[in-house]
Amino acid sequence: MSTSSAIVQKLWNYCNVLRDEGISYGYYVEQLTYLLFLKMCDEQSEYLKQPTFIPEALDWKSLRKLEGTELEEHYRIVLDSLGKEKGMLGDIFRKSENRIRDPAKLKRLIDLIDSEVWIGLNIDVKGEIYEGLLQKNAEDIKSGAGQYFTPRPLIRAMVECIKPEPAKQICDPACGTGGFFLASQKYIIDNFPNMSREEKEFLRTETFRGWEIVQETARLCLMNLYLHGIGGDIHDVSPITVADSLEAHPGLYFDIVLTNPPFGRKSSITVYSGDGSMNRENVPYERDDFWATTSNKQLNFLQHVKSLLKENGKAAIVIPDNVLFEGGAGETVRRRMLEQCDCHTLLRLPTGVFYAQGVKANVLFFDRKPGSSDPWTQRLWIYDLRTNMHITQKTNPLNYESLQDFIKSYNPDNIKNRKESERFKSFSYEEIIQRDKANLDITWIRDESLEDSDNLPDPEALADEIIENLKAALEEFEALKEELEKEK
Repeated sequence: MSTSSAIVQKLWNYCNVLRDEGISYGYYVEQLTYLLFLKMCDEQSEYLKQPTFIPEALDWKSLRKLEGTELEEHYRIVLDSLGKEKGMLGDIFRKSENRIRDPAKLKRLIDLIDSEVWIGLNIDVKGEIYEGLLQKNAEDIKSGAGQYFTPRPLIRAMVECIKPEPAKQICDPACGTGGFFLASQKYIIDNFPNMSREEKEFLRTETFRGWEIVQETARLCLMNLYLHGIGGDIHDVSPITVADSLEAHPGLYFDIVLTNPPFGRKSSITVYSGDGSMNRENVPYERDDFWATTSNKQLNFLQHVKSLLKENGKAAIVIPDNVLFEGGAGETVRRRMLEQCDCHTLLRLPTGVFYAQGVKANVLFFDRKPGSSDPWTQRLWIYDLRTNMHITQKTNPLNYESLQDFIKSYNPDNIKNRKESERFKSFSYEEIIQRDKANLDITWIRDESLEDSDNLPDPEALADEIIENLKAALEEFEALKEELEKEK
């Protein structure tokens, strides 16, 4: 077992003890966030002789020497006080609170962390430990943690196809725990070993910018970035904004957008596009830069991602199946995307990839282009990784090897030079635009499960898919009902 895996297992085993006290995995990882941060700051001061930015009365040593109710009370003061600091430090601890009510268990966790010299582990190992904890947290499906955890093999494949470079700005408007940032950073470091001092500083302080609507998730993201050496001075403005990124355009534009927006078809907010189709008094905010008004947040995120790109900027976004075939606003968005962007690649993902059960998703790769009277999309290449592929989280999870043929077919070095194969086919703009509602839900491989009962997915997977379809249908009816009520 590797060093990082052993430490992850050690920390996670203690999590099971805390579970007996009613502390969920999510809260446990959150407490580790605070304590690991304080411990590593202490080590930077002790071993690297770097000035500490944690006040002495609130540092790791102040926790280590206490126990019992005195420890519990002081830990509460530490969290509250640090949450009032400026910049990234304050964002990490903002609204933090102690969830470990038993002082003995808090002391045991502090001792466990104190027994490891974290600064002696290289950045990759420290990051692997934290990523390992996040993944275990996501695997706890009942906690709903998987909503912000994108499988790392998929992130790696998306990044390798986009090929980020030094001095390019990268955005994730739904950044979760920062997986796309970390994979992009690693790709740049591995592929550009001779970066200049200015490029290295740009990578650390200027490359990444994210938005996350959930405070607790943003906190995990900031700690994850810190463990990987991303971010400026700890008192500088945080690279992560805690807000609904759909609410307004930030006035910033990026070279690359990589994102997996939250699952779920319907948002509590309808975005007004300025097309005159809705009464402004009935919507909380409006986006005049959007093509269509809709309460479908995936369609809104797709429009938002396009709006964030610089001219000739590149994007890869995870989208559910309904974005490919939904009528109304969906058709409008698809047609505009095909016209105004080069939508060159679609990866059809197998079910069972995400921790949310029954999700059918895809990855759309596109480039934003300047204005033109002719459509920019000439050919859409579709890779079918779904048909006859049975992926499950526990018994057959998606791994990097599963995506190797797609990456090779994508041909990141020259996407204009591709070859068709059994799973990789191209369709012209004319073929797509003539399909009903410009439907992109295209399949061509014979589905063996429809012909051979021996190849049927397991009953649990079938049940999850039926539930997901029923939920989608119910949401459609609810949306229709709302529209009819507004027309009265």
